[in-house]
Amino acid sequence: MKAIGYEEASEAVRAVFDDIKATRKLDDVNNFWKYLAHDPRMLAHVWSSVKDIMGAGSLDALTKELIYVAISITNNCDYCMASHSFAARAKGASEAQLNELYAVVGLANMTNRLANAYRVPVDEAFKTG
Repeated sequence: MKAIGYEEASEAVRAVFDDIKATRKLDDVNNFWKYLAHDPRMLAHVWSSVKDIMGAGSLDALTKELIYVAISITNNCDYCMASHSFAARAKGASEAQLNELYAVVGLANMTNRLANAYRVPVDEAFKTG
């Protein structure tokens, strides 16, 4: 499978590409979108979801990017780790913050696996409604 560039994209794909470029103030879309273009319906769905969830909300943009990096590490997605670390840096994350994030992710993965292995029941005080 190869990336689908703007020139060979369908009209529906070009519309999404144009929206991505306008929204993000880019000259071209990145590879993720060019590969999703093989399924125009999925491309449109994912872009709509990204715009909605990663846009303005209760969490600030940097926090959302850091969460995205953390999940990408846990899911072992090299592409997402790279692209969202880049975005986090662009939104002000320092290397010290990213390194600390990596440490927290590693610790959380370790303790999560231990809690699951030992089948630790949730304390009553931690349960909600």
